[in-house]
Amino acid sequence: MTLTFEVDPVVDSALRDGVLSLWADVTNAGGSVGFVPPVTPDEIRPALLKHLVAMTEGRTRLLVGRDEDGGIAATAFFTFNTHPLMTHWVWLYTVMVDPGRQGGGYGRDLMAAAEHTARTAEGFEAIEAIRLTCRGGTGVDGFYAKCGYKEVGRVPGAIRVAPGDDRDDIIMLLPLT
Repeated sequence: MTLTFEVDPVVDSALRDGVLSLWADVTNAGGSVGFVPPVTPDEIRPALLKHLVAMTEGRTRLLVGRDEDGGIAATAFFTFNTHPLMTHWVWLYTVMVDPGRQGGGYGRDLMAAAEHTARTAEGFEAIEAIRLTCRGGTGVDGFYAKCGYKEVGRVPGAIRVAPGDDRDDIIMLLPLT
């Protein structure tokens, strides 16, 4: 089974509900995508709405991976920099793969699709790198390294998951040039 990737999908109720469901599933499975389990889609909804508003303003773009039935199985949000000295790279946020599909190469497929999008999609012509952050202690930095990203910075204890459970904020970069 492979995923079909689409940039800038039509935002309708099915897409919103699919992303919310995926986001809750990923969080509740231990994924570090901005929340600490347990969460419900309703608790995540304000964060998704911020992404959707940024999309309508042209500051953010969505990459969606759909399964064979058209369901949302993977996502990543590209956010463009507004600072005039940093417009040559984009942030990659909320990188998610359905927990039930992990281990089957879908994460690598998503990261390859994100790289391909940044290299080829309209509106990305001046982009020279993708930057992302990840939570230390999860091992996901090793996954990103296997996808070609390099650790370029680390802020010790910047993420407080719970009292007494502080994690490093790891900054990773994928040069495109």
